[in-house]
Amino acid sequence: MQYLNREVLESLSAERFQKAQPYPYAHIDHTLTAEGYQRLRETLPAVENFEKHVDMRRGHGQMPHNRFMLHYKAGLELPVPWQEFLDELRSDYYQQFLRRLLGRRMYIPTFSWHYAWEGCSVSPHCDAARKRATHIFHFNDDKDWDPAWGGQTLILASDKPIPTHSAPTFDELTVAAGHGPAGNGSLLFQRTPISWHGMKPLHCPPGKLRKIFSVTLNIPTFQVWWRRVRGKDPDGFRLKAA
Repeated sequence: MQYLNREVLESLSAERFQKAQPYPYAHIDHTLTAEGYQRLRETLPAVENFEKHVDMRRGHGQMPHNRFMLHYKAGLELPVPWQEFLDELRSDYYQQFLRRLLGRRMYIPTFSWHYAWEGCSVSPHCDAARKRATHIFHFNDDKDWDPAWGGQTLILASDKPIPTHSAPTFDELTVAAGHGPAGNGSLLFQRTPISWHGMKPLHCPPGKLRKIFSVTLNIPTFQVWWRRVRGKDPDGFRLKAA
């Protein structure tokens, strides 16, 4: 079946995307077909299959990004809807969509699921240069996720230059936009030297999790090539599941 809502994706303006401030981004409502979204929500990977990241050191003095994380590797057992969806994200159609918005080159996608609990946050950061863009799909139920709990991915701006290899706080940046985490929608943003983004600490009740699925669109840099030679994907993970 078809998961990506092609009518919605094809209606996006590449010019508007590229002219968005402070850097190219778009919040895409109804990114997935209604049936596809429901099937994926119902078959989300169980948190028991994830690694729990707590207080893991990050570069440049940035705060840890605590979360449950499952990174896709070839051979990972997934429910059929997710296998079908990943096949669609590796298709020529999705590549053509990306090239129209981001520029005409080949993108190497990597996939990961991120679940976050009360108190978790994502400190402001710019992604590595190999990441041409990131496409975040939201998978919380808009009927039982209270916006007061937070969980939005924040598009951040600054009125002064900030080195990408640094650790600014939220107080040093202004919020240009916020998107997610509930409902059938997604956020696509392009990596630039000023593409600061993050998530403030969650205030959800115990037992509630912010659930997103992230597609990283990598370009073939030397780092990506060298990792491939050593049997790793662009994110540094082994290519195949154990």
